Amino acid sequence: MLDIKLMRKEPERVAQAVGRRGKEIDMQPFLTADEKHREVIAQIEELQSQRNAKSKEVGQRKRNGESADDLMAEVSAINEKIKVLAESKDALEKEVRDFVVSIPNRPADDIPDGGEDDYRVERVWGEPRKFDFEPKAHWDLGVDLDILDFDRAAKVTGSRFTFYKGLAARLERAIISFMIDMHTDKHGYTELIPPYMTNSASDFGTGQLPKFAEDMFHLENTDYYLIPTAEVPVTNYHRDEILSEKDLPVKYCAFSPCFRSEAGSAGRDTRGIISQHQFHKVEMVKLAHPDHSWEELESLTQNAEDILQALELPYRVICLSAGDIGFSSAKTYDLEVWLPSYGKYREISSCSNFLDFQSRRANLRFRDADGKVRFVHTLNGSGLAVGRTLAAILENYQNEDGSVTIPKALVPYMHGYTEIR
Repeated sequence: MLDIKLMRKEPERVAQAVGRRGKEIDMQPFLTADEKHREVIAQIEELQSQRNAKSKEVGQRKRNGESADDLMAEVSAINEKIKVLAESKDALEKEVRDFVVSIPNRPADDIPDGGEDDYRVERVWGEPRKFDFEPKAHWDLGVDLDILDFDRAAKVTGSRFTFYKGLAARLERAIISFMIDMHTDKHGYTELIPPYMTNSASDFGTGQLPKFAEDMFHLENTDYYLIPTAEVPVTNYHRDEILSEKDLPVKYCAFSPCFRSEAGSAGRDTRGIISQHQFHKVEMVKLAHPDHSWEELESLTQNAEDILQALELPYRVICLSAGDIGFSSAKTYDLEVWLPSYGKYREISSCSNFLDFQSRRANLRFRDADGKVRFVHTLNGSGLAVGRTLAAILENYQNEDGSVTIPKALVPYMHGYTEIR
């Protein structure tokens, strides 16, 4: 969430920044409720001071053997006033908090304005392969090779689920191990295996709740949610803690299954494994010093690019516009891999800097060299979405006879297999 002091002092600036997202907000209800809230607090404190003074006087009279009935009646009346004001304070506090947590992060100054189609292409790597035969989509390859089973998954569970079978399952495991090894051995991340369920406090911390509850799977009669990404448990790993400046940046990577209801995606990507209710992903998370978070975003993005380059998959990096970045993000780079079946690039990773937006919600801080406690900046990125990586390999490495060549970087993880046929 944004700094409430900034919202009080510069409401026009906040409204203008959020307006770049294509959302108009009226700051006046917040300003009115916030002012009333502070006035009520001041009234309560003044009444408490009066009550304490009169209570002391009651004690003094009793020690002197004098009647204190009149003062005790006054104290009782004051307590009633405090009770009424406390109810008003709680209601105003909720109104202020509900408004504050509903406001998205401010977009970075250097990202383009506009909507979904107004991204900026940062760079392109590799050339899309020119086939001398008609390439198949990954969903057809998967069925023809008997390695992806959509029909039985639909029977067992429902739409947007898949059985990985035989060498597809082995390839999925190989991709995961390859990504984790590169991030830990080459990029210096510490691996975590997180819980696959989180509580509502954790989901609030990263910004999933309360706004995006419909996109998540909630376990009935519990405070648990299935994770939409390992970002949630890993970012919250240090929630309500104060880190040391010398330990920054903290760098974690984690493999996990991810669970999403895909609310609002009806009719899109209904074939294949691009948009699933359950999928695997390797996530990178950084907790960075505020002075260095923009540099950390560039290196985080490069870490994701290293995976695609090692797999020799053509891709591009785009900077999303202010109207297309996520609720918690200040700046996001999307890595998009070339998929022949679509004839275009498709997202395979998002790398974002959230500044102190998440850390304020999660109370995630550090103590600097001067002893001052400050909020860290949080960043995360997919390194990468595993299922989409598998789909990209099937499509880009397919052969005319219907077989698929295993990328060189993955051969050591495939226990002797160099192709799928």
